[in-house]
Amino acid sequence: MRRIVPAAAAIVAALTLSSCASADPTTAQDPRVDEQWGLDAVSSRESWEYATGDGVVIAIVDTGVDDGHRDLRRQMVRGIDLVDDDRNPKDENGHGTHVAGIAAAAANDYGIIGAAPDAKIMPIRALDENGAGSNSTIAEGIDWAVDHGADVINLSLDETGLLGRIEKGGPVNDAITRADEAGVVVVAASGNAGEVGQQYRFGVHVLVVNASNKAGTATYFSNVGDARAVAAPGVDILSTVPTYATTMFPDGTDGYETMAGTSMASPLVAGVAAQLISAGVPSEEVIDLITDTASNPDGLAGLGNGIVDAKAALVEAVARGLITAE
Repeated sequence: MRRIVPAAAAIVAALTLSSCASADPTTAQDPRVDEQWGLDAVSSRESWEYATGDGVVIAIVDTGVDDGHRDLRRQMVRGIDLVDDDRNPKDENGHGTHVAGIAAAAANDYGIIGAAPDAKIMPIRALDENGAGSNSTIAEGIDWAVDHGADVINLSLDETGLLGRIEKGGPVNDAITRADEAGVVVVAASGNAGEVGQQYRFGVHVLVVNASNKAGTATYFSNVGDARAVAAPGVDILSTVPTYATTMFPDGTDGYETMAGTSMASPLVAGVAAQLISAGVPSEEVIDLITDTASNPDGLAGLGNGIVDAKAALVEAVARGLITAE
């Protein structure tokens, strides 16, 4: 058992947290990682020495995932296709694979690296090739993820009207509540309508994520104003996509594309949540820890509680006695 360090020494102690990773992304030579500015904006690269998501399962409730992608195939655990009633949740759109790579692409000397490069990806296909899905199917996907061992669930569902579902209650709202009660951390995009106001109904314990830009302010398209929101990079985000033809990429790709949206900001935060859980932070503490350590020194309303900081969250976890250090 690691010893708990007094709060006065927390900042120093946090830098000696034992790594729980099975690989070392700090020495990986993935050639495109320097294009991933979002990793540095949330200090994931600085914190990989201490936590990489090892042993944590992130469910991607989306359009499916390309499980043959070189950066993703070793990360995959069993998923499900709830659209075509199939056990192979193939991504026929492209969106879900992009989201998955942001969260947990492998450190493998190839392509890119996800925020939690040792986490596992659980692909839940709840949206069809056009990115559309019903309330009941999305809720079923959340419940399936909880029942099959997910630790974190990412919902990048703005294009399917997630905001309306949350505000009005219904099956998606109920499924998120059940996930929270089961100890699963739910992270969701705030949406891309450029609206100001409370985006999610009070009483739903979900971590709302706005999109920030390279200047450290909210993007023009991000919904803002939710009192519980944090922010993360959501423009010029390089990640994985299928090489085969999909709805978004009808001519196929080289396996990587740059996209923008709160859909891209949310999985970056889901990866940080996985980092914290792998370091030993109790799941019920993760949302508050991420929110409390987010950085917004100028009090910019569009950033909510601020831009997420993985390293600061780890330091604070030690200070609060949530995890121990050598």
